[in-house]
Amino acid sequence: MVSAMAFYSGTRGASTTPFLFTDISMPPPPTAAAMLHRHPKYSKAINFLSASGSLTSLGFSSSDGRKMSSVRCFSALTHELKTTLDKVVTSQKIVLFMKGTKEFPQCGFSNTVVQILKSLNVQFETIDILENDTLRQGLKEYSSWPTFPQLYIEGEFFGGCDITVEAYKSGELQEELEKANCS
Repeated sequence: MVSAMAFYSGTRGASTTPFLFTDISMPPPPTAAAMLHRHPKYSKAINFLSASGSLTSLGFSSSDGRKMSSVRCFSALTHELKTTLDKVVTSQKIVLFMKGTKEFPQCGFSNTVVQILKSLNVQFETIDILENDTLRQGLKEYSSWPTFPQLYIEGEFFGGCDITVEAYKSGELQEELEKANCS
């Protein structure tokens, strides 16, 4: 068992006040490596993935400048995870990080992107981000995009569901996919 610290920054009136919750005992989550190791296409690329995160300390101050409390947070995007994600998104022409799988999407937005890609008859790989919280949080930092699904075309982040739908309607997605499949 590991002990985890959690904090929440809530709003009271016009000011933001940090709230610190107590330690929570929980089993350690599976590592991003363990999740991706189960994916046969990526197992070789991630043999070196570390389960540790980089540690950052955050301090909160009162309005008069006194230090109130501090909490240490783990950055989900370690150097090893970034390197692995670089390899994963470039290993296939089209990679979709989503909730669930293309055979069994676990959210409507993920299902929408899967249906668009299937309707265009393109081959694409999916990674289920629900299997690992470190992977899910690390991807948010990696792409600078807070939501899922996340579509990558030729190693570049294309967008989430809304962007993919708009690009599909305008024909831009079809052009991008055609370029990717011709290269």
